[in-house]
Amino acid sequence: MKKWSFLLLLIPLMLTMCGRKKVVKIARDVSITPKNAVTRLAVDSLQMEDYISQAKLGDSAAQYLRNFYNSRNFQFAWITEKGLTEQARMFYMLNKDYASHFRDSTVLDPQLYQKMDFLMKQDTVFRKPDTSLAHLDLQLTQHFFNYVSTAYEGKVDPEVLQWHIPRKKLNTAALLDSLMSGKKTAAEDWEPVNREYKWMKKRLTSYYQLQQEGKFEDISSGKLKVYRIGDSALTVRQVRLRLIQFGDSTLKDSSSVFDSTLRASVKRAQGQYGMGQNGNINKALIKALNVPLEQRIKQILINMERMRWMPQMPDGRYLLANIPEYRLHVFEDHKTVLNMGIVVGKAANKTVIFSNKMRNIVFSPYWNIPASIVRAEVLPAMKRNRNYLASKNMEQTGFSNGLPEVRQKPGDNNSLGRVKFLFPNSYDIYFHDTPAKSLFAQEKRAFSHGCIRLSQPAALAEYLLDGKSGWTKEKIAKAMSGKKEVWVALSSPVPVFITYFTCWVDEDGLLNFRDDVYGHDRKMAEQLFDKS
Repeated sequence: MKKWSFLLLLIPLMLTMCGRKKVVKIARDVSITPKNAVTRLAVDSLQMEDYISQAKLGDSAAQYLRNFYNSRNFQFAWITEKGLTEQARMFYMLNKDYASHFRDSTVLDPQLYQKMDFLMKQDTVFRKPDTSLAHLDLQLTQHFFNYVSTAYEGKVDPEVLQWHIPRKKLNTAALLDSLMSGKKTAAEDWEPVNREYKWMKKRLTSYYQLQQEGKFEDISSGKLKVYRIGDSALTVRQVRLRLIQFGDSTLKDSSSVFDSTLRASVKRAQGQYGMGQNGNINKALIKALNVPLEQRIKQILINMERMRWMPQMPDGRYLLANIPEYRLHVFEDHKTVLNMGIVVGKAANKTVIFSNKMRNIVFSPYWNIPASIVRAEVLPAMKRNRNYLASKNMEQTGFSNGLPEVRQKPGDNNSLGRVKFLFPNSYDIYFHDTPAKSLFAQEKRAFSHGCIRLSQPAALAEYLLDGKSGWTKEKIAKAMSGKKEVWVALSSPVPVFITYFTCWVDEDGLLNFRDDVYGHDRKMAEQLFDKS
C-alpha cells in the first residue's frame, strides 16, 4: 500500500470572519504618510461607513474592514494612480481559476468583475479617489475576505456531515497583508494550501482535460474473467490505453499483448484503488477504470473540500486512520514511520470521524461490553445457554438500568485481543488488537461495532513506548500474554485523527480512490453541487 499523508495548511489558528469571537479594534497607523505610502489614493472614513451601510455588513465583517484600512492609514489596497495593482490582478485570476476548477460561481461578483475587466483592459490614470473608486477598493477587500473563507476554509459545515475534527481557521487579515506585501508574486506560492492539495488540483485539471477530449469509452470485459501475462485481447489493449490516459508514463504503445510492463502498471493501478496487487486484469479493476469521469471529478472535489477543513498537522508524532482506506498511518515529523491495515465499523455501527490525544496503552485488557451489545447479543445468548458467559471467558459484575454488566476477561479470545490504545472521547472509540486476524486478508474491512482493530498492534505499542524506561520489546510481549490487566501512560499524549477520505494523492504522486463505505460522499455531494 502506498504511504499517505495530510500536512495541511501552514497558517496559525486565529480569529475567523464568521463572528464567533469579538473582533479587536486596531488603531490607525499614522506612521504611513503620503511620502512612504504605496499610493496617494486613500479611502475617506465617511466613504467607508457609507459602503458598510450599503453592503449591509455585520458587526464583525465591518470591523475587519475598518481594521484593515486602519492598519494602512486608509490608503487604497488594490488600486494605485496607474490602475489595478498586480495583487488585484492576481486575486482576479485566483477567483476565476477557483470558480472554474470547483464549479462554484458564488465566488464571482458579476458587477465587481465587470468593473475589473474594464480596468484590466484600459490604461487608466487616477489622480484623486472619488466615491465609486473608493467603493471598488472596499468591495475588493470584502470580497477577498469572503473568498478566503470559501476557497481555503471550506464551503460546507463539516459538523452537519458528522465530521467532528476541529475545523481549520485562517487569519484572513494576515493573509491579505501577505498578499499586499508582494513578496510572493505567484498565486501558487501565496495560497495557504499544502502540496497534497496542489497535487489534487493538478489531477483535477487532468480529469477535466480528459472529459473535454471526449474519448473516454468503456473497457469491455471480454471473454475471460482474468487476463494474465501472455494473453492477447481487445480488453488488454483497452486497459493499456486507459492507464496511459490516466498518466502512466511507463506504457509506450497500444499493444493487445499482456506483457511484464503492463503487469507492473496494473499492479500499481490496483494499489490506487485499494485492491489486492496481483498484477492481473479482472472485473474489479475494469469496473474501477470504467467509473465515469464526471463521477471521479466530483469525488476529487468532495475530498478537496474535506482537505480545506483539516487543521494543521502537528509536529512530532501523530496517528491518522483513514476509514475508507482501511489503514492507520503513523507519522513522525510529517514522515511515515509505520502503517497497517485496520478494521473499521460496519455501516450500522459507523466509526466516528474525530480527533483526540492518545494517553494510555492497556495490555491484556478486560472488555467492558457496551450495554447495546449486551442487550442485542449477550443477554439473548445468556437466556439460551446458562453457561454462555463461562464459555466466552466472561463474567457478570453487576446490574445497570435493568441489564447485567458484563466484561470479558483477559485472554487469547478476548474481543479486544491483547492490547488496546485509549484516547478519551465521548464516542467510546479506541484502537485495539483482535483475535479475528483473518479479516485483515479482505480488501474491504468494515466489520466492527465502531472501534478500530489493528493488524499490527504490537508494532504500534513498541513504537509508542520506545524510549520509555523499562518497556523493551520483550516486556511488551510479556504484558500482552499475561492474565492481569496492565495500564501504561504514554510519556506525552499523541494526537490521533480518524478521517474519511475517499480520494487523495499519495507520497508517490499517485491518485488514489476508495469506495464511499458510509455514504458520506453522497451526502456531501448534495451540499456541494447544484441539484438543477
